[in-house]
Amino acid sequence: MEEDFDLPAGDGMMNEDMDLPDESPILKVGEEKEIGKQGLKKKLLKEGEGWDTPENGDEVEVHYTGTLLDGTQFDSSRDKGTPFKFTLGQGQVIKGWDQGIKTMKKGENAIFTIPPELAYGASGSPPTIPPNATLQFDVELLSWTSVKDICKDGGIFKKILVEGEKWENPKDLDEVTVKYEALLEDGTVVAKSDGVEFTVKEGHFCPALSRAVKTMKKGEKVLLTVKPQYGFGEKGKPASADEGAVPPNATLQITLELISWKTVSEVTDDKKVIKKILKEGEGYERPNDGAVVKLKLIGKLQDGTVFLKKGHDNEDEVFEFKTDEEQVIEGLDRAVMTMKKGEVALLTIAAEYAFGSSESQQELAVVPPNSTVYYEVELVSFVKEKESWDMNTQEKIEAAGKKKEEGNVLFKAGKYAKASKRYEKAVKYIEYDSSFGEEEKKQAKALKVASNLNNAACKLKLKDYKQAEKLCTKVLEMESRNVKALYRRAQAYIQLADLDVAEFDVKKALEIDPENRYVISVSLGQQFIIALKHGIIGSECSIENH
Repeated sequence: MEEDFDLPAGDGMMNEDMDLPDESPILKVGEEKEIGKQGLKKKLLKEGEGWDTPENGDEVEVHYTGTLLDGTQFDSSRDKGTPFKFTLGQGQVIKGWDQGIKTMKKGENAIFTIPPELAYGASGSPPTIPPNATLQFDVELLSWTSVKDICKDGGIFKKILVEGEKWENPKDLDEVTVKYEALLEDGTVVAKSDGVEFTVKEGHFCPALSRAVKTMKKGEKVLLTVKPQYGFGEKGKPASADEGAVPPNATLQITLELISWKTVSEVTDDKKVIKKILKEGEGYERPNDGAVVKLKLIGKLQDGTVFLKKGHDNEDEVFEFKTDEEQVIEGLDRAVMTMKKGEVALLTIAAEYAFGSSESQQELAVVPPNSTVYYEVELVSFVKEKESWDMNTQEKIEAAGKKKEEGNVLFKAGKYAKASKRYEKAVKYIEYDSSFGEEEKKQAKALKVASNLNNAACKLKLKDYKQAEKLCTKVLEMESRNVKALYRRAQAYIQLADLDVAEFDVKKALEIDPENRYVISVSLGQQFIIALKHGIIGSECSIENH
């Protein structure tokens, strides 16, 4: 054939109505199967490499030979000596190609039998392809370049030029460093930088940059095709000292390289303790509750005043403390438990997690009331508190008892959330007691009952009534006649508006212990509920010390 056969899509035969299975058919060499439900068939001639297949938008490169069913050849890239390139899923070729080639692996060779509905239809492609012709293509997928529609709306296409490292991508809060060059479609450079840093969420130059970097790996280099909605829209952008003008409704071509980024995370759910990693740490382990940590530390105010400095001028003066023991401000305590050995991070800690509304005299300066403070922290080393799986039976019981007592102290101080954590940890130490002896099981049971009951009291104080009910139920599964568990569960049920169940629990408690000082003055049924609802009965049932 003299004309260049470029496999155009037939009129009205774009790919909106593709009917494809989610996965490629699994074929053995020599086997033929139907793809989808429109009559397209694939026969495998040679296995491909790996497991990956191209996706819509990818730029694929193939060799092919096309024939009619009678064996008449009408075109061949092999005869021309030049592979054929096109963008998959964009209607640049007949539908049978778009559907079939996306099932192929790199290096795979297959024969596709394509019915007229997925080829050139009733009109054919004169003079080489007659009307209503079924075609066969011997296709080898040589390679493809990944091109992603990263916003799924055709607004930004990303073509990978250089693969990146590892698997992580930057997040909204992270600070990225990039190189980029932005051109108009005619090749005019409108912006360029050999290294600029910005927060992903805040963006830089145009919206496409922040969208794109969230899909990139460290060291990755890409070519972005950016439609106006992710560039400068209908208005465009006037020229400035450093950047050229962007006309209205302009499509941009942006080469973008992600050099590096600093991970920024929210340590607390209310976003009042923020950690920015300046240097990655080693391994994967982090300090646990009760770990002994050693830090290099510089504490500053917003104006740069240094109020604390440890471990920088003298290596022997590293700052040491035990986590989760209120030995330092809460924000520092919680942030350090997210760090790895050798990690260097910048912490921004709001007053609520720092020194609060009071003035605080620190080593080098006074921290004024309601101050946000900043710490540059290096985690030099840490020794984790012994975990339950590293303990023998007696050590587990002793550790549980110690955590329960710590919880009692915190409860009496009104620190209910912290007390709750201690009680939870106490139970975890002795949760699995199948290897315990009989006497040890008795000790463990007593500790579980006391810790769960005390934790239920914490949850009532914290208005977490669902958890209070669950903890009391756990106790009652161990001791069905535990009056305090019945009483506290009744309190939880009242708050959850389960009045009938609450009444049942208090009746049972009175039957078990008619002399109990917390329920003795309460008559059965509705009087109890009314009294409890109006606060006549308090929730200050004593915590368990045994």
